[in-house]
Amino acid sequence: MEILSERFAPGQKVDIYFSIKNQEIDNVDFGFTTRYHLAPTTYTERLANNKNMKAIIRTGDGGPEVLHLGDAPTPQPTETQLLVDVHVTALNRADLVQRRGGYPPPPGESEILGLEIAGTVAAMGSAVTGWTEGDKVFGLIGGGGYAEQAVIDYRMAMRIPDGWSFEHAAAVPEVFFTANENIFTLGRLSAGETILIHAGGSGVGSAGVQIAHRAGARVFVTAGTATKIAGCETLGATAGINYKTADFVAEIQRLTNGEGVDVVLDFIGAPYLARNLAILKTWGRLLQVGLIGGSTTEIDLGTVMRKRLKLIGSVMRPQSLEEKIRITRRFVERWLPALKAGTLQPVIDTVFPLAQASEAHAYMEANRNFGKILLFCPGAKRTDTLVGP
Repeated sequence: MEILSERFAPGQKVDIYFSIKNQEIDNVDFGFTTRYHLAPTTYTERLANNKNMKAIIRTGDGGPEVLHLGDAPTPQPTETQLLVDVHVTALNRADLVQRRGGYPPPPGESEILGLEIAGTVAAMGSAVTGWTEGDKVFGLIGGGGYAEQAVIDYRMAMRIPDGWSFEHAAAVPEVFFTANENIFTLGRLSAGETILIHAGGSGVGSAGVQIAHRAGARVFVTAGTATKIAGCETLGATAGINYKTADFVAEIQRLTNGEGVDVVLDFIGAPYLARNLAILKTWGRLLQVGLIGGSTTEIDLGTVMRKRLKLIGSVMRPQSLEEKIRITRRFVERWLPALKAGTLQPVIDTVFPLAQASEAHAYMEANRNFGKILLFCPGAKRTDTLVGP
């Protein structure tokens, strides 16, 4: 374990943040992570005397250096929203794109980065039912997660199960929602089929490997290090391909005896399009969920026609509230029970303090993580729950 931040002052309590280093991945039980944090006051007590909250502010579009801890207005919940004291939030690739000036929030959503939260209910709108102040909550939001407080529609909010830490909960929504919607709702993966998941060591990749394996599919991944490949195999992948040293097309043909795969989940985009189409079987499905490598390229439509392929694009953030509520419900019904039981686990790589969001972004951009990168808010109460069943 590496101590990322220690702050000691006479007469004050101590904040300690830990991370799991990638090179230790083979020795890590992904189901168990412990985090400790103790603060002298709650958010509500502190904010009672201050209309502002601490949040990560962008000084402009650009690299990680544009992110700084500053003051922002405390959000006010609408009639169907919960106001949440955020204990932990998480990084997503979309945050990096927004930081550079792309992927703007939908109308009415916060300009502050952050698409998922875990915390406690501080207040609520007049139409909210089923929630009370102090309830532990987690979920996907349209923006505003990199802050001490954020809002979420109560119909998208999920109750944190007993025995979960806030870190565990914050690592779940975006990756499992995205993996489920693309692999199953759109991709229709079924037992006995094969899937190639690019970026298997990412948050979505690590979630996708687990749920595809659990559904009875044969799972292949690409990743950039032997350590990440080994981690994916621990999660259920049949085999991994190091994209830096091998041609994944040739390797997939070898691993499948020339048959190819039924589904490809891709985050790269343009550089991989032709190769993804080449490895798909007849009636195969390409699920495009990212464009890390670019969005513009040529396509051989003859391949698509001859093999009767489906190319399906998906972006979560701009979808309507009604669709996001349905996405939440599909996840809750299919995968939350297994997560509660501990047979599925979010993979947590590193926890940074919120003030070090710029360092966390640089860490993600360097592709150093296996699984989720989290941000711990400065005013969170102690959370020393052992993650696991």
